[in-house]
Amino acid sequence: MMPTDSPQAPLWFIALLPPADLTQQITEIKQNFCDRYRSRAALKSPPHITLYPPFAWPVATIAQVRSTLQTFAQSRSAFPIQLKGYGAFPPRVIYIQVEPTLALVQIHRDLLHTLGSTLNLRNPKEAQRPYHPHLTIAFRDLSRSHFQQAWPAYRDRPFQAEFQATHLTLLYHNRQRWLCDRAFPFQPAVP
Repeated sequence: MMPTDSPQAPLWFIALLPPADLTQQITEIKQNFCDRYRSRAALKSPPHITLYPPFAWPVATIAQVRSTLQTFAQSRSAFPIQLKGYGAFPPRVIYIQVEPTLALVQIHRDLLHTLGSTLNLRNPKEAQRPYHPHLTIAFRDLSRSHFQQAWPAYRDRPFQAEFQATHLTLLYHNRQRWLCDRAFPFQPAVP
């Protein structure tokens, strides 16, 4: 169910989502964290690589955001994403590492610029810190003690996958979880 206008604008974010088979595999890892380490917050969103973090925007004018994303995506080509191993932001976050390729870093930088210049949507923190793409599998509700148990178990565990980023996705929060609003396809990759 789409959010409706209320006194408080709903939250949205922009991400790259892996294909269905990889989404299922990563969701199973998230579920393992829920079952073994009582960390279920990451299950409230589909596996994703954040391109632009959550922002408030009124539903009444979300068409502006969609139009901007449509134009932006149509000017880009699909590109490969490489996943390899696990990483952490101690003391609460464990994630699958995403190779910060030039194409990925460039699309992030260009999207920040486009959202700022077209929609006046700016996030000073996002613009100042280096981009660190990743797929979160446990965070906020992972206790420090469970992090200390989980991280040694995952630190050297192998994980490797690759997929084509064929679109970017706008997601919204329905006050319980993050859901996909729309996908905006890139141009096919040039062989």
